[in-house]
Amino acid sequence: MKTVLLHGLGQTAQDWKEVVRQLSTSSVECPELFSSTGNEISYSRILVELEQQYSNTTEPLYICGLSLGALLALDFTIRHGDKVASLVLVGAQYKVPTLLIDFQNLLFRCMPGKSFDGMGLSKSDTIKLSHSMRSLDFTPQLNRVTCPVTIVCGEKDSANLKASKKLKELLPQATLQIVHGAGHEINKDAPEVIAAILNNNFLRE
Repeated sequence: MKTVLLHGLGQTAQDWKEVVRQLSTSSVECPELFSSTGNEISYSRILVELEQQYSNTTEPLYICGLSLGALLALDFTIRHGDKVASLVLVGAQYKVPTLLIDFQNLLFRCMPGKSFDGMGLSKSDTIKLSHSMRSLDFTPQLNRVTCPVTIVCGEKDSANLKASKKLKELLPQATLQIVHGAGHEINKDAPEVIAAILNNNFLRE
């Protein structure tokens, strides 16, 4: 088995380090999602990179994604469900709210470029990537997700709490865990929660 942790926009693979430290397996990969997409950054290019990396694997995949990473994890599972043993979606959307993306990009445009240092992407690339996600809607394909799913959302993550509850309704096999006191970046706010969920998934096998 192989565990794959997909970070969010504004994060890097390093943001999983506390989760990784608490996992009961050493077979963990945290790909840098923005490192090999070249000059044309977009959601679809990142997804293609993930497919090239994991769609031919013979090991069952335990995929956990946060925010952008959750979108990618869900999308990959819809396309390659036979490869995925379990799915953990943190701060997830299944239908990207266009108004929220547009407002987020407006905020990005007002921020100085140096604010994006350490985020893995420049200001312009962050805006491009966000814009490329505007039309994502996985609602019609959710019935292709047949593996166990755990949906995790921070109590203070108001932008994603409603979507997390709705996604739980749309995926009959899913469970929902709301993390008390946590915000959006649960891999940093409460890494022990994600690690415990993943470790429990390993024990099921």
